[in-house]
Amino acid sequence: MNSRHAVFLDCASLDLGDLDLAPLREAFASLTCHDRTSPEELVEYLQGAQVAISNKVPLTAETLAALPDLRLILVAATGTNNVDLHAAQRLGITVCNSQGYGTPSVAQHTLMLMLALATRLPDYHHAVQAGRWQQASQFCLLDFPICELSGKTLGILGAGELGSAVARLAEAFGMRVLLGQLPGRPAQPDRLPLNELLPQLDVLSLHCPLTPATAQLINRQHLDLLPRHAWLINTARGGLLDEQAVADALREGRLGTAALDVLSVEPPTADNPLLAGDIPNLLITPHSAWGSREARQRIVGQLAENATAFFAGQPRRVVTPG
Repeated sequence: MNSRHAVFLDCASLDLGDLDLAPLREAFASLTCHDRTSPEELVEYLQGAQVAISNKVPLTAETLAALPDLRLILVAATGTNNVDLHAAQRLGITVCNSQGYGTPSVAQHTLMLMLALATRLPDYHHAVQAGRWQQASQFCLLDFPICELSGKTLGILGAGELGSAVARLAEAFGMRVLLGQLPGRPAQPDRLPLNELLPQLDVLSLHCPLTPATAQLINRQHLDLLPRHAWLINTARGGLLDEQAVADALREGRLGTAALDVLSVEPPTADNPLLAGDIPNLLITPHSAWGSREARQRIVGQLAENATAFFAGQPRRVVTPG
């Protein structure tokens, strides 16, 4: 155990001071936690470590080659695009990720976005803050049209664990759920091609991974297949959208509204087309869907499980190059 030294490179991206890190500390002889790590600090911090823990800090081929003691990379997320998997495999470094930890958190956030749009929650909140209810001529303020989710048709792209959880919640609200066929995947009888799925929808919700086949999947062509009143929900990856096309569709009234938890570059740059001040009917949350305390604590547990299993010779949640 004494050789099992681990370094958490960006602990502040996971722990806000509200997590129990004891399971993780118990998995190693020693654990060093850095709130964040710059590229210049990376090799220095990992010298002599057998285990690197990273949420989003990039671990490139050049970095891995400079760390002869490194045996294991634990990713505090599902996506492993921050790790050069080919270099890790070549150097005999095992990579393990975290899986399924945020399903309840992201699923409820997805429904929250739908409910916020249906009830016009942001508009009514701002109206009350502005004093409009206090000045109303009757007991209620109904300036913004409200609708019900019940009876609406929801299309889901990415019907894995998370998409299935969203489908169950949506059905509990009385929604009709249809599943879409993802490009590059084998055809399945319960999945509709996009040209058949999109015209039927009131709401489209994305829950698929970002791959070369799904990059900018929702583009001008697919947006034009949606009814003009449709809502677009994305709690998956920002790169699934052609962001300029979404901005244009909202401005031109070709898309009813969009509610997004992710953008293509995070933190976003000022020139992101979806952050322009003149886009109507757009709700954005700051990649917070995954971030419940319970979900983050599950990641801690999975990191500890992955480390313990690796040192026992039975690695879990291993990721290899695709």
